[in-house]
Amino acid sequence: MAEYSVTGFMPLGNSIAITGAVSAPTAIQAPSNAALQTSGNQQFRFVNSGTNTAFLGVGETASAAFNNAVLITSSQGAIPMLPGSVEILSFPMNSYFTALTASGSSVVYITPGQGL
Repeated sequence: MAEYSVTGFMPLGNSIAITGAVSAPTAIQAPSNAALQTSGNQQFRFVNSGTNTAFLGVGETASAAFNNAVLITSSQGAIPMLPGSVEILSFPMNSYFTALTASGSSVVYITPGQGL
């Protein structure tokens, strides 16, 4: 039987902040350090510090991320982050991120790194 270990999240770059609002802001790129990666994907730690659900838009370009930031009504590409939630998700290195809210605003912090 194989042994598995889980490594705690280790930041590998500067954090970025996105203020999600009713109109999603221009998507920005989270910095990646390719020298420290073992694959084309990287983990990112997301913290929704606000009191509103933030619908994350992610993409390989700023335009794709912006287009993916939508309020989910049936089957859309946004990723909902509940208020106060912390998530670690994997995306391609150098992805772009933005966020949309149904009302008000929420600041989402994104930190590139490795581990869970």
